[in-house]
Amino acid sequence: MTASLLSGRYQSDTGIPETPATMPGDARVGGHEPQRRPYLGKRLLDLIVVSLVIVPAVVLCALAALAHLVAHGRPVLFRQHRVGRDGRLFLLLKLRTMRSAPAEPDGAGDTDNDRVTAVGRVLRRTSLDELPQLVNVLRGQMSLVGPRPTLPYQVRRYTERQQLRLLVTPGLTGLAQVHGRQQLSWPERIEWDLRYVLRQSFRLDLAILCLTVWTVMAGGGTTASHADDPIAHRSEGMLSGA
Repeated sequence: MTASLLSGRYQSDTGIPETPATMPGDARVGGHEPQRRPYLGKRLLDLIVVSLVIVPAVVLCALAALAHLVAHGRPVLFRQHRVGRDGRLFLLLKLRTMRSAPAEPDGAGDTDNDRVTAVGRVLRRTSLDELPQLVNVLRGQMSLVGPRPTLPYQVRRYTERQQLRLLVTPGLTGLAQVHGRQQLSWPERIEWDLRYVLRQSFRLDLAILCLTVWTVMAGGGTTASHADDPIAHRSEGMLSGA
């Protein structure tokens, strides 16, 4: 099923190509009107999967938080405003993986990757830092599958077409996460997200969830520099260090 949904050819059952489609600058994706409502049963799928993984997730999250607390001190939880469906802000939860922003001028040139702590590198490689977002899923602010929620300043840089990714609930994982993760530039990620907006379905979500497990186990694409990315380039501060 996974190979069928995400293979390199157009499939008769899904019509999804391996490379992102070229999309015109109107309210359509690939010439088609995007789905503005989630497919029937998407919320139920979220709740069923979360109910199955919540106990081991809480245990892993507690152990990871304890490791970061012992090695790097408080805080262990990172909170940050992100943009959700229809442009609504919500407070995203993660485990902290970075040192606080440098207070001294000589540290002002540090990149985000330079500030990642030793424990944080492990958490990012294994994606354990994302586990607190299961709370966001339970609250209905996020889904298991969808475009990753981004920062307000990044959304303000979207083109009219790129803003279509806000038509769906953001997710823990998505098409971009199983096709390169952070190795992709933001415009490339958004192309994958726009295709999800068009093709979202129960089968596609299951395929993405299965591929996400494989991607996390492979451990690739978790860090990359986007200093020259016109969307990702940092020009505004965050609430706290991730």
